[in-house]
Amino acid sequence: MSANDDGIVNPPPVLPPADVQVLHEGEFLRLLRDAHWEYVQRQHSTGAGFIIALTAEQELLLVEQLRLPLRRRVIELPAGIIADSVATAGESVQASALRELEEETGYRGTRAQILCHGPVAAGMTSEIGWFTRVHDLQRVGAGGGVDGEDITVHPVALSQVDAWLAQRQSEGILIDPRIFVALYFLGRDRAATAT
Repeated sequence: MSANDDGIVNPPPVLPPADVQVLHEGEFLRLLRDAHWEYVQRQHSTGAGFIIALTAEQELLLVEQLRLPLRRRVIELPAGIIADSVATAGESVQASALRELEEETGYRGTRAQILCHGPVAAGMTSEIGWFTRVHDLQRVGAGGGVDGEDITVHPVALSQVDAWLAQRQSEGILIDPRIFVALYFLGRDRAATAT
């Protein structure tokens, strides 16, 4: 086992390397076949980051955008691909979270804390997702993303988030279940501070 720069232990793969066949290679993704299984590998990345950010007013920062694979709008946590460009090569999980949060929402944080990590969709991709809590938020811009992204920012009162999500879902907008992971961690933090 080895530990990365964030102190997280990464166990060795369970299976030895196999004869993996590249079926297709695009600009960002590679389609692979390993024995009978096909899966996707993201190129030029060290993972995906999912950001849990709560304002001083107790609002959970959520974003909404059109997701082309679904042809639908989706409500999500602010998120991004870690170290996926020349400009961000070698970027840490925490630095990526701080950068992505500001780009997407216009909120700047002072500290990012890794909460957990694991497979994003273990049967479809080798990508690892990192949930990171960003603290001490300050509004510094409008957000909306970069490079042609069209992101709508939704600061949602934590006390109203369940009803708000249900309303969006009734309007035909998809809800990313990772939001409920964020709510779990926020609830756990509230419970810990209450004792």
